[in-house]
Amino acid sequence: MRTAYRVESVRAAEAALMARLPEGALMQRAAAGLAGACTRLLGRVYGARVVLLVGSGANGGDALYAGARLARRGAGVAAVLLGAHTHEAGLAVLTGAGGSVADDPFAVLARADLVLDGITGIGGRGGLRPDAVPVVRAARGSDAVVVAVDLPSGVDADTGAVDGEAVRADATVTFGAYKAGLLVDPAREYAGAVRLVDIGLAEHLPSVPELEALQHADVARLLPVPAAESDKYRRGVVGLVAGSARYPGAAVLAVAGALRGGAGAVRYVGPAAEAVLSRYPETLVHAGPPRKAGRVQAWVIGPGLGDTPGVDDVMESDVPVLVDADGLRLLDPAAVRARSAPTVLTPHAGEAAALLGVAREDVEARRLDAARELAARYGATVLLKGSTTLVAAPEPAVPVRVNATGTPWLATAGSGDVLSGLAGSLLAARLAPRDAASAAAYLHGLAARRAARGAPVAAHDVAEALPGAWRDVVG
Repeated sequence: MRTAYRVESVRAAEAALMARLPEGALMQRAAAGLAGACTRLLGRVYGARVVLLVGSGANGGDALYAGARLARRGAGVAAVLLGAHTHEAGLAVLTGAGGSVADDPFAVLARADLVLDGITGIGGRGGLRPDAVPVVRAARGSDAVVVAVDLPSGVDADTGAVDGEAVRADATVTFGAYKAGLLVDPAREYAGAVRLVDIGLAEHLPSVPELEALQHADVARLLPVPAAESDKYRRGVVGLVAGSARYPGAAVLAVAGALRGGAGAVRYVGPAAEAVLSRYPETLVHAGPPRKAGRVQAWVIGPGLGDTPGVDDVMESDVPVLVDADGLRLLDPAAVRARSAPTVLTPHAGEAAALLGVAREDVEARRLDAARELAARYGATVLLKGSTTLVAAPEPAVPVRVNATGTPWLATAGSGDVLSGLAGSLLAARLAPRDAASAAAYLHGLAARRAARGAPVAAHDVAEALPGAWRDVVG
């Protein structure tokens, strides 16, 4: 599992470690790791042309010391000084190793093989200063590989927000711990490939991170496995209230996801029974209302629902409920908080904006804040869909989970219906709400990659790829 931390936690860990080390030792560790990563990216250091974009903070010092190491190995290293102050010791070491200060930043950038972004560090806010913008644009417009030091300058380390111009890196070398913003869009897109350099912070970091990113082994431990004595009812039954005369396909897709999600049976309630049975005859169907459909261990309501009734029935039940799509329009925060059983909400950015009463752009700019606020306001687990999917628990001290297994091809009609069915089935299989949402997002993204393989994909392709994704995870 990857874990990420807030700036204040990283800074406290650095302070605790520096108190035990000789002065400057921590920066030297970071510089050594940074230089090593640059060496691997360059392939051949001798004769390579490296440009350092150096700001006033410690990131500028890291870049200068790393540049000195590359200069000693034969690279031509030039520093572009962009801060009000420069790390004097680092600059002296760079020039002593044969590096130089550039008189014309645009001339050296035009010839660069690699550019190190050390303009601002993890404490930076609000985008780049105006004087840095043309230099950063020149770096991005060159043929050089752009490497961010700890975090791309101009992005917010805690929230992932990008307010103004920022460095768009090909790779980011981060020190000691992942920063929350590196794993959450929009900042994640600016970070490129992220490499973590161990500088000894682990024992000084909080036991509870800000973010978690599950890996195969983590998800494998969560997925349900039937025992020898299991039957379809012991494995769990998921109820689905979805589809309408206008959108019968949403019901079919939600059932497709649910059938592949680990529950023993799928009970469908709604007007699209004929369409569902024609595709999936194993589905248990009922005309409704949901309270008369039979026992379930979890409900999913919303995909393609339109104005079909049933929301009140489902919300009054004593089992976990997942609400998606049209179901979200009818939610009352007080009613959700009053439920005795857990609730999972699965909005995309537009739906989240409507629930919060803000503009969609506000949600997309600060996805982490939006997911946490929604979870707190509704007392529910929130799965905020997007290029990075976030799963936030209603308890503020619980880490948000972030998932990036998907592909842009997943932005297709009906894919969210498949995800809802899958997550609901995992709920019915008795996974905790946060685990069910996280595992579903992970498998859904992997299935989309398997189905797409670089080409357009439809929602039913994603559903059909879920068993293969499941097998990949459990190994």
